Amino acid sequence: MSTSHSRGLSRLMMAPSVGLLLIWMIVPLAMTLWFSFQNYNLLNPANVGFAGLFNYRFFYTDPAFFQSLWNTLAIVGGVLLITVVGGIAIALLIDQEIFGQGIVRIMIISPFFVMPPVAALVWKNMIMHPSYGVLADMARGVGLQPVDWFAQYPLLSIVIIVAWQWLPFATLILLTALQSLDGEQKEAAEMDGAGIVSRFIYLVLPHLARAITVVILIQTIFLLGVYAEILVTTNGGPGYASTNLAFLIYRTALLGYDVGGASAGGIIAVILANIVAFFLMRAVGKNLDR
Repeated sequence: MSTSHSRGLSRLMMAPSVGLLLIWMIVPLAMTLWFSFQNYNLLNPANVGFAGLFNYRFFYTDPAFFQSLWNTLAIVGGVLLITVVGGIAIALLIDQEIFGQGIVRIMIISPFFVMPPVAALVWKNMIMHPSYGVLADMARGVGLQPVDWFAQYPLLSIVIIVAWQWLPFATLILLTALQSLDGEQKEAAEMDGAGIVSRFIYLVLPHLARAITVVILIQTIFLLGVYAEILVTTNGGPGYASTNLAFLIYRTALLGYDVGGASAGGIIAVILANIVAFFLMRAVGKNLDR
C-alpha cells in the first residue's frame, strides 16, 4: 500500500470523529455568536431583530461587569495561591514514611471527588453557618462572636470552598513530581551541609517548577468557570460582591431572560479565557523546554 493511499485511508477513518467534534464545538459557538448580535429576550420572543454591537456595549457598560471580572480574577488568584502553597506543604508531609500512609493519601485526595454543589452545601450548612456551623461552635468555645461568613466575607468564603475542592488535585500532581526527585541528589545535598530550607529552595522547588506550572494551567482554565459554589451559597450577593463572570452570564440569561446579552457575555468570557490560556500555554512551553 502506498504512503499516499494509507494517509488518505487514515484521514477517512478519522473524519467521523473530527466531524462530530466540530459539530459539538462549532455549532453551539456559532449560535452563541449569532444570538450575541440579536435583540432576543425570552419574555418577548416575537420581537427578535438585529442589534449590532448593542449587547456588547450594554454588557461592557454594565457596572456589574467590572465587579464580576475583578471577582473572577480574585477567585482564580486566591484559589491558586492556596492550592499551590498548600499542595506543596501537604505533598512534603505525606511524602514521608508514616503509619497509614495509604489511608492518609486517600483521605487527602477524596475532596476532589465531591460534586461542587454538594461541597458548597456542606460548607454552607455544616461548617460556615453562623448559628450551628463548626466554625461558629469553635468561635463560641473560645469566647468570640461567630462570623457570618457568607454575609461578611462572601468572596473569601467562595475562595475557601473552591480551594478545598482543588487542593487534592494540586497535592496529587505535586506529590507525583516530588517522588520523581532522585534520592541521591537529596543525600548529596545533605552531605554537603545544606539545611532543610536550602534543600527546599535550591533542590525541591526547582524540581517542582514544571508540576506547579501544570497545576496553575489546568486549574486556571476550570476556575474561570466557577459557578455552582456561588449559586448554592451566596447567589452572587450581597449585591454583586461574590458574582463572577460565569454567574453574571447566568443572571443575565436565566434571571433577566436576555439571551442576546448573555450570549455577548459568553463570547467575552470565551475571548478572555483564550487569552489567559494562550499566555499560560506559553509559560508552560518555556518551562518544559528548560
